[in-house]
Amino acid sequence: MLELKDICKTFNPNTINAKVALNHLNLTLNDGDFVTVIGGNGAGKSTMLNAIAGVFQVDSGTITIDGQDVTKLPEHKRAAFLGRVFQDPMMGTAPTMQIEENLALAARRGQTRGLKWGITAAERADYKELLRKLDLGLEDRLTAKVGLLSGGQRQALTLLMASLKSRKRRVLAEPEDFWGRLRFRAGKKVRWFGRRCRRVIREAQAHRFPESNRRALQALLMLWGLLPAAASRLRERLLGKRKERIHRSGKFGTWFEKEKRLHAVVFLGGSCVLAGVVLFFSFFTVGTTVTYDGHVLGTVASKSEAESVRHELEAITSKTLGETYTLDDSLLQYDSGWTLRQDVEDKAAYEEELSDEIGLVTSAYCLYVNGVRIGTTPYEGALDELLEQLQKAASDEDTISCKFEEDVEIRQEYVPTDAIMNLGYIAELLYSTKTAEVTYEVKKGDTWSQIAAKNDMTSAELLALNPGYNINKLQIGEVLTLSASVPYLTMTVVKQERYLDDVAYDIQYTDTASLYQGDYKVTSKGEYGKADVMAKATYVNGEETERTILSSVTLKEPVTEYRLRGTKARPTWMPTGSFRWPTSGRISSYFGGRKSPGGIGSTNHKGIDIAVPRGTPIYAADGGTVTYAGWMSGYGYLVQIDHGNGYVTRYGHNSSLTVSVGQHVYKGQQVARAGSTGNSTGNHCHFEVRYNGVAKNPLNYLT
Repeated sequence: MLELKDICKTFNPNTINAKVALNHLNLTLNDGDFVTVIGGNGAGKSTMLNAIAGVFQVDSGTITIDGQDVTKLPEHKRAAFLGRVFQDPMMGTAPTMQIEENLALAARRGQTRGLKWGITAAERADYKELLRKLDLGLEDRLTAKVGLLSGGQRQALTLLMASLKSRKRRVLAEPEDFWGRLRFRAGKKVRWFGRRCRRVIREAQAHRFPESNRRALQALLMLWGLLPAAASRLRERLLGKRKERIHRSGKFGTWFEKEKRLHAVVFLGGSCVLAGVVLFFSFFTVGTTVTYDGHVLGTVASKSEAESVRHELEAITSKTLGETYTLDDSLLQYDSGWTLRQDVEDKAAYEEELSDEIGLVTSAYCLYVNGVRIGTTPYEGALDELLEQLQKAASDEDTISCKFEEDVEIRQEYVPTDAIMNLGYIAELLYSTKTAEVTYEVKKGDTWSQIAAKNDMTSAELLALNPGYNINKLQIGEVLTLSASVPYLTMTVVKQERYLDDVAYDIQYTDTASLYQGDYKVTSKGEYGKADVMAKATYVNGEETERTILSSVTLKEPVTEYRLRGTKARPTWMPTGSFRWPTSGRISSYFGGRKSPGGIGSTNHKGIDIAVPRGTPIYAADGGTVTYAGWMSGYGYLVQIDHGNGYVTRYGHNSSLTVSVGQHVYKGQQVARAGSTGNSTGNHCHFEVRYNGVAKNPLNYLT
C-alpha cells in the first residue's frame, strides 16, 4: 500500500523563481491498483514520482509504504520498497554489465552484501526462465552486455528488473498449511525480537536509556545494565588468576608468552592461506578445453556439457541433411583442469564454434513465403531490412497501406551451409517471378476444349486467363495465355490520390447525305472540362486493380461537340488514301519516347493512346483487309488492317473484336470495342500507322 498525505514541494522557495510543484497532494494506492497519471507539461507528474522515489525531500507531508514511514529515507534506502522504470531504459540498467549481472543486482535490492558467489546456478536457471517468457531470445544471451541490446530489449529487461524484487517478496508469503503457518509466524517473531534487541543495544550504547512497560523487556534491560559490571568482575578474576599462575611458575609464564606469539603466527598464516584459497577460487575454476582436429575450440564447464553439445549438434546435422551424421571420436579431444573463469564459454557459444568448425550446417535466418523457404542468410535482421526496403520502394507520402498478400515469415534454424545465399540474390529473387507466362498460338483444327484438355485445364479456367474470347470462334494465329507469370511476393498498395481529371464532353450528331457512312465532320469542336478528384486506388504489384472516387469537384464544365455524320452508302471498301480517327477521346500517350506507364509497356511508343471508356466502338481508319484479329502479347486483343497501298494500321488493347482475318472493311466500319487487355494501365485504343513496316506518327496522317 502506498499513501501520500498532504505532500508539499516548492522549488527555489523565497525567490522570484519560486515554483510550487506539489500543493497538499493526497494519494492512496492499495495492493493491486494500476494508476495512470495524466497531465500537461509542468503539472507535477515527474515531481510526484521523484518525491515517492526519494530523489529529493518534500517540504511537508508524509509518504508511507506498506505501513512504514519513508518520508525521511534517502533514495537508495527506498529502493528496497520500490521498483522504478525510467523513460530512458539505460538509467534503469548498467550498460557495461551483463544481463545476468543486472538481474542479480535487481534481485538483491535492499539486501546486505557479503563475500559470496555473485550468481548461483539456481539463480541463472531462474533468470533464463524469466527471460524466456519475454520471447525476445535473451535467455540465450545471459552473458551479453546490456549496452549491446536494442531499445525494446532494454525496455523489457528494465521492466523485469523493476518487478523482480516484488516477485521474490511474494515467494515469502504466508504458507497455507498449519505447520507451515506455525513455522512462518515463529520465524517472524524471532526476527522481530532480534530487531528489537539490536535497537535496545544501539540506544543503550548511545546512552539514551531505553524504557518499556513490558516485563520481559524490563528484565532484558536490567540484565543489559548488569552486563558491564559482570564482565569487569570476570575480567578482574581472570587477570588475577593469570598473575598468580605467572608468579607461581616463571617457566610456565615464559612458555605461555611463546605460545601466545606462536598462536598469533599460526592465526596470521592461516588467514593468509584462507585469503589465498578464496582469491584462487574467485579467478579459477575446473573446466574442459575442447580440441577438434588439432584446433582449440574453447573451454566449457565440464566434459559432460561438451558431450551434450556434441550429441545435440549431431542430431541437428542429421535432421538438416536428411541422413545420419556422427562426429569422428578421433577428432575430438578433451583436456580437463584448472582454467580462468573468464575463459569458460557458455553452451550456446561453444555449439556455434563446433558447428562452424564442422561446416556442414549453419544457423541462419530463413525467409518463408507461404511455408516455402525462399532464401537464407546468416545475418540477423538482414531479411527484415530487405522486406522493409521492398515496401518503402512501393510507398510514398500518399500511401495508406502496403502489405504482402502471402504469409511471409522469418525463422532462425539450421540449414545446410551450401544453402546460404547472397542478400543481393535474395533481393533479385523477390523482384522476379516464380513462373513465366506460358502462351499458345492457335493452329488449324484447334478447338477451345481441345486446347484446354491438352494443358490439363477446364474450358472455364482457360477463359479466366483469356477474358473476352469467343470460345466458339477461334482464329488461326491467335495467342492464348495458358498460365500467367506468378511473382514470389504479391504487394498490395493502397494510396489516396488527388489529381485534376478531364471531364468528357458530349457529342451530338446530325445526319447528312453529303458524307459517306462512317465519315463525320466537326462543325463545333468540343472541349474537355476539369475536375478536382480525390480517389483511393489499389495497386497489386504496380498494376491498378481498383479505384474508388471519394470526391469530385467540377472546376470547369465541358463544352459539347457538334458533328455531321454521313449516311450515304460507301460504294467500295477500297482505301481512300486518308485516315480518319478510330475513335474520339483524349490522347493519353503520344508517339515516340516516353516514361513507361506503371513500369510496363515500351518506352519507345510506336503509336498514340486514345483514352475512352470500355466498350467504346473502334472504327477502321480507312478501307482495307484484316490481316490479324486476335491476341498478340503486349497488344492484348489486336486488329491489323492492310490498306493495300503500303500502309498498315493497328488497333490494340481491345476488350473484344468484331471482325476476322481476311474480312474486307470500309473506312469507318466498326472493327473492335475498346478495353485494357495486354500491357495496359487503363481503357484506351492504341492506334498505329505503319508504312512499309516502319511506324509513323499517326498525328501526321489523321484528318
